[in-house]
Amino acid sequence: MKNIKVGIVMGSDSDLEVMLEVGSILEFFGVSYEMTVASAHRAPLLVHKYATSALNNGMKVIIAGAGGAAHLAGVIASFTPIPVIGVPIKSKTLDGLDSLLSVVQMPPGIPVATVGINAAKNAGLLAIEILATCDKNLEKKLVEYKKKMHDEIKVKGEKLQKLGAKKYLSQK
Repeated sequence: MKNIKVGIVMGSDSDLEVMLEVGSILEFFGVSYEMTVASAHRAPLLVHKYATSALNNGMKVIIAGAGGAAHLAGVIASFTPIPVIGVPIKSKTLDGLDSLLSVVQMPPGIPVATVGINAAKNAGLLAIEILATCDKNLEKKLVEYKKKMHDEIKVKGEKLQKLGAKKYLSQK
């Protein structure tokens, strides 16, 4: 049995640039993952095999990114009890709206958590939050991450108030 906590799947290697953000955030938190390409339409048997073996491979969350028809996350969710997070990838024709609607409009009984268009970082963070529900060390890291984010925003707000908008922007 593998010790992979998160599976990252994309419908095409053209989605890799966006989906690398998932890997980066998981690496930051020290969470193991694997990444692959498996199209719901062009290679449905690969998707079936991946989804049905994920639980036995120790995966706890699957993140699926796809553009266009973007059925990958839903197809995976239909084959596994593992939580699935969908990342709609921006497409050339409809700026990702087609992808977003394909991922978010799942029928009753097949839930897919959906993040914003190209919001792979948020998908990674959501996976961390799911995993942290039963991992105190990961929970601690997540609390520290959010505190750091809070502190950085607070400093920016104070700087903006001190300098004013024009001077603040000129220093960026």
